[in-house]
Amino acid sequence: MKKAILYTDGACSNNPGMGGWACILKFNRKVTENSGFEADTTNNKMELMAVIKGLEMLPEKCNVEIFSDSAYVVNAFLQDWITTWEKRNWRNSEGKVVKNLELWQRLIELNAYHKIKWNKVKGHSDDELNNRCDQLAKDEIIKHLSD
Repeated sequence: MKKAILYTDGACSNNPGMGGWACILKFNRKVTENSGFEADTTNNKMELMAVIKGLEMLPEKCNVEIFSDSAYVVNAFLQDWITTWEKRNWRNSEGKVVKNLELWQRLIELNAYHKIKWNKVKGHSDDELNNRCDQLAKDEIIKHLSD
């Protein structure tokens, strides 16, 4: 199975508000940047979108090492929140439906398809690719400020 490295980040202005997501994929000796925008969203949704869009760029099943500064996304897998949510019929500890359910379900499909190693990185630190993702996500918001 081929290997890939994926860096992701999401950003949101006013949360909820305008948002951007970004990812950097290293695959087959190529580095590809991708980013997008949503007019009315949340930071957590953008963090999820960044990972989903990055994984969807892969043309085949891979061993993927993901680097994200989102505790929301990474801990759902590393601390197995997802199993708990599924046992509770997609309800959180307060009994409310888990937010961004459709995105979580898509990410779970992608997680089952690829062999993923999740890594939590410190945001806004000295990680060059995490910082680049952060800038790309923020740039998506800036591009749309005049709309």
